[in-house]
Amino acid sequence: MTNHKVLFWIYMTLSIIGLVTAWVFNGIAVMNNQDYLAAWFGTAVDWVLSADLTVVAFAVVILMITEAKRLGMKRVWLYIVLSGVTAMAFTFPLFLAMRERKLASLSVNSELGASQ
Repeated sequence: MTNHKVLFWIYMTLSIIGLVTAWVFNGIAVMNNQDYLAAWFGTAVDWVLSADLTVVAFAVVILMITEAKRLGMKRVWLYIVLSGVTAMAFTFPLFLAMRERKLASLSVNSELGASQ
């Protein structure tokens, strides 16, 4: 199995785990009528974690946009929109999996071009 395939499946597995955990824990929060804002910004520790994840989310979005543009990946905006509806823990590994697929495709295309 090539390195791109291994990474693709690692990222896809992480993406599925991210989606399932988002569904489960958001479901629990909704069923318990929990307040997301109070949970994110209730204490100083919450602020630290929230600010940390917010900065990482911005960095991830910038990386996704620039990397998609560099590789010619289409519809990167869909990952960003989906992260607001599901979770960044789902969409970022999914983006990375699709990036590996694109890199594998580019690698095959360059090998075909070099052999001609």
